[in-house]
Amino acid sequence: MRRLFCFASVLLVFSVLGFIALSGCSSQTAKSANTITVWHWMTDRDPAFQELAKKYTQKTGIKVNFELYAPSDAYSQKVRAAAQGQTLPDIFGILGEKRDFASFIKAGHILNLTSYMEEGQGAWKNKFFSKALAVNEFSSGNIYGVNAGIYGAPIDVMAIEMLYNKDLFRELGLNPNRPPETFAEFIDIGKKIKEKNLQGLVSGWGELWMIDCLANDYAFNIMGKDKVIATIRGDVPYTDPDWIKVFTLFKEMRDSGVLVEGVVTMVNKTAEQLFASNKAVFAFNGSWCLNVYKGMNPKLSYGVMLPPKASQARPMSIWGGAGSSFMVNARSKNQEEAVKFLKWLTDKDQQVYLADTTFNLPSNKEALSKIPPILTEFADDVELSTHPNTWGVSEFPAVIETLDKGLQSIVIGEKTPEQVASEAQAVKERELAKKRR
Repeated sequence: MRRLFCFASVLLVFSVLGFIALSGCSSQTAKSANTITVWHWMTDRDPAFQELAKKYTQKTGIKVNFELYAPSDAYSQKVRAAAQGQTLPDIFGILGEKRDFASFIKAGHILNLTSYMEEGQGAWKNKFFSKALAVNEFSSGNIYGVNAGIYGAPIDVMAIEMLYNKDLFRELGLNPNRPPETFAEFIDIGKKIKEKNLQGLVSGWGELWMIDCLANDYAFNIMGKDKVIATIRGDVPYTDPDWIKVFTLFKEMRDSGVLVEGVVTMVNKTAEQLFASNKAVFAFNGSWCLNVYKGMNPKLSYGVMLPPKASQARPMSIWGGAGSSFMVNARSKNQEEAVKFLKWLTDKDQQVYLADTTFNLPSNKEALSKIPPILTEFADDVELSTHPNTWGVSEFPAVIETLDKGLQSIVIGEKTPEQVASEAQAVKERELAKKRR
């Protein structure tokens, strides 16, 4: 299944062909040889970026302009226009899928960083979580037709997991230091939540990608990556018994009372407010939520947990990897200075500073010993993560939508798992037939 990434995550909505055609000529680059311009969309990190820019100027004499364009759709539009007009800055990021990333590379907008990543002892690439680097890497023979290499530097990592409220655990008579490890234990807690008239799991399942994310976790747990990929390729139908098992988990969550009422119409911001105000026992959210909860309720007592296993035969995978990454403009006159700055930005000290001030997980493994304990709970599971941008295949958007809306229908009792499976497979076969024409 194709997944949307979140590192704060939205699709870059534009026509790829529009800017691929405009790949000649020279671009507008930095304002002067002593200035590097960086575009970003991360409102929560802008003050920290500005402070780091001052520090870098004091250290090197090179001025760094961090320019914020938000919300993310406004940023995407700006990048699109700049790509078409050959006016991208020295450093920028891409909000989109792997195919969008590849299109920028093929259009000549992004510098191949492999030689910089691999040079010298203590190579730059070795500082990163492997899962974070993989999102920015294209292997030989990739389906996108991009030359093999590393084309971006991750500045943080993310993982999407479950969180639980320790105070509400005590109210339920549960051990606040022992969250459920199996799906059966999780469902049993749902019964206790019902009896105490509390609210269970909150999540932004009104945003389809969030419910899709949890379904993907359980698909990997129940059938393994190979079978999931085979389904995307069309070799395994969604009516397969293993897929029925995945869909049935959502019915069981609904029946047990472990889900908060109205979860399928809930946006993630509402879910975060409920959890931060001690009104929900569980949350399904990404590591970015730590900074959100910190702002909403600094005294919130909670822990991080993997989604409880439905199958003991395989490990639990989670969505994760690079949260945000920066790329160097391949036409920039300041390529060397831009690369030097990214190396500095991803060094241990700067990564620790960003983690402390923004509560985002550092991409540099060396920074882990200095980060807050709650961040460590997420960081410990990053290597268990998987990211759709590393799979080399993607599901048809129409199939994704059918699946995710079907899961919502299961949660509200409108459809059975078998009905959703049949509907998804019918759409899959229709899309495959179109592709073969």
